[in-house]
Amino acid sequence: MHPTTDNRPALLLAMGEDVAERLLTDAHRTRLTALSRTDPHLVAHDLRDPGPRVAAALAEAEILLTCWGATPLTAEILDRAPRLRAVVHAAGSVKHHITDACWERGLRVTSAAAANALPVAEYTLAAILFAGKRVLGSAQRYAELRADHSWLTESAAWGNYRRTVGVVGASRIGRRVIDLLRPFDIEILLYDPYVQVPPAGVELVTDLDELCARSTVVSVHAPQLPSTYRMIGAAQLAAMPDGATLINTSRGSLIDEQALLPHLVRGRLHATLDVTDPELPPPGSPLYTLPNVLLTPHVAGSLGNELHRMTDQALDEVERYGKGDPFAEEVRASDLQRSA
Repeated sequence: MHPTTDNRPALLLAMGEDVAERLLTDAHRTRLTALSRTDPHLVAHDLRDPGPRVAAALAEAEILLTCWGATPLTAEILDRAPRLRAVVHAAGSVKHHITDACWERGLRVTSAAAANALPVAEYTLAAILFAGKRVLGSAQRYAELRADHSWLTESAAWGNYRRTVGVVGASRIGRRVIDLLRPFDIEILLYDPYVQVPPAGVELVTDLDELCARSTVVSVHAPQLPSTYRMIGAAQLAAMPDGATLINTSRGSLIDEQALLPHLVRGRLHATLDVTDPELPPPGSPLYTLPNVLLTPHVAGSLGNELHRMTDQALDEVERYGKGDPFAEEVRASDLQRSA
């Protein structure tokens, strides 16, 4: 009998410490070993200074399965991976570890950004609906009063019926938010300079100030680029109507926080901020205590069992690679000019 040739691609896990334990269940490890030649318990935390086992696995690897905390793939590291052909990223943005050297060597890259977009969009939908119902403020007021109150009188300006939501950025997440809003009686505006034809039922607005002026809720979903730095600044914030809510689940740098704070302190605007600039506000920041601000610690993206959705998508891509099929979510160098 002739030995059976094992055509499974060699694969190495490369990500930050403890990430693999959260990312991979036992079922995922079983599937991974069925799809590739790998040690599902060997994880390269730092490819710059690998031990002998990782160095040997890197030299043989045809695929790197990466996630948060992956080492940037410099030319020096790629020199130690002569067989490498693809990087499958089980998370969103690849900008932190995919370098010019990767494109120069013709590596194929794929990302689970589509899977990571879903929980962010779900968080945003909840934030939009809660903003219209003034859930944060009414809960605080209820806790203070602890008595009967004329809520109908106080809530005369509340509600989500025919509200206008302005979506800034037709990213994966922005488009998913638009889809999730469709069942509701909400008018949707979209600002994105790269969009010529908006999704059905959405009004494309070519001026950001106009979108802000017409929206009860402004939700930011643009990528972090030099051109989007502080794109929501003093003029846009001043244009927002009294009582409007600003939601940011993108990157803190897209909003001029110093221009926003006076509007929040006066109570003129409300905000739901899952990201800030800096990422961790200083201990004395009023964002922690303002009653009209919902501040969360960058939890809109995949957490807990939501990580497994990204794992499933990544393993689907490994399976496609093994079959010789194209990636479903391939990332190209040109995509990074307009994406997070």
